[in-house]
Amino acid sequence: MHNAFQAGINIAIKIPKSKYEKTVAFYRDILMLEVREVPISNPTVSRTHEVKFGANVVWLDCVDNYTHSETWLQLTVPDVEEATNYLLSKGVETCDELEEIPQNMHWIQDPAGTVFNLQNREAK
Repeated sequence: MHNAFQAGINIAIKIPKSKYEKTVAFYRDILMLEVREVPISNPTVSRTHEVKFGANVVWLDCVDNYTHSETWLQLTVPDVEEATNYLLSKGVETCDELEEIPQNMHWIQDPAGTVFNLQNREAK
């Protein structure tokens, strides 16, 4: 698994419903970044906005049951199964119960609780 993990372009900010509209307005109206709402069908995310953030995409996710914001990051690997087995051998377990996710991906956390979406890297 030498050097197999790479940062992905996606960053998700999980935002409590009570702060969601003001947060979207901050990115759109104050920072004047490109912001667009994207339809979503997810049991834990009620709305999402895509924000162009340089080479990255910030997803502003409205979560009805959160009391504070969290930032979730994307990790890409050549082979999710191999990476998952490697992580398990190092004591890092998946936590897919956090949010619905396709079966070919996993959620993991660092010791501080930062959430990462582990997924296959797109072939170039």
